[in-house]
Amino acid sequence: MRIYDLKQKEVINVKDCKRLGYVGDVDFDMEKGCVLALIVPGPGCICGFLGREKEYIIPFCDICQVGNDVILVELKNKEEKK
Repeated sequence: MRIYDLKQKEVINVKDCKRLGYVGDVDFDMEKGCVLALIVPGPGCICGFLGREKEYIIPFCDICQVGNDVILVELKNKEEKK
């Protein structure tokens, strides 16, 4: 699977069935060659004019399943960063 394929999938939290958005970026460990986390941009502020409100950093261990259209994750607590 390519990063482009991941960016086409919607991320959903299985704890509360909340749609988090689409994958915006992937955090890699270049030395080990593995994926550390998925980064999902949060919703826009004031109709999207003033940038993003927050982003979700989803560690690889919190990914439950990658399907054809969605990625199911289990966020134990708020994994948000400003």
